[in-house]
Amino acid sequence: MNDLELDERLQADTFPVTELPLCRVLLMDDARFPWIILVPRRPGVREVFELCEEDQRQLWREATTIGEAMKADCHGDKLNIATLGNIVEQLHVHVVIRRKDDVAWPAPVWGQGSAEPYGKSGLAAMRDHLLAQIEGLNLDSQPA
Repeated sequence: MNDLELDERLQADTFPVTELPLCRVLLMDDARFPWIILVPRRPGVREVFELCEEDQRQLWREATTIGEAMKADCHGDKLNIATLGNIVEQLHVHVVIRRKDDVAWPAPVWGQGSAEPYGKSGLAAMRDHLLAQIEGLNLDSQPA
């Protein structure tokens, strides 16, 4: 993966999955929720509006396309897409699949109980599963 410097909190809480046209895809180390994080490879960017219009469209394309695929694959009830940045200032987008029977429903996933790490085999399996989903998607930039 390229030399984008990740915030130390993102490094500690996630695992790399792949690179998209704009974003690095990270898997959140919490097996309770299907949860990825997209980080645009644009140094110093903290807010979506700081991206050029083309990058803003591409960020939304990547988040919604992957989110739709994950929701269908995981039989989710709701797709949550969020940019918070209150603790991690580096622009990143949470893509979380929610189910009515998950431990946090209907509250947000943040601050709900303790994360359940994947473990080595679970992490590898989830990463491979996500890669298989992403490979079939058309995420290339498209003209406006």
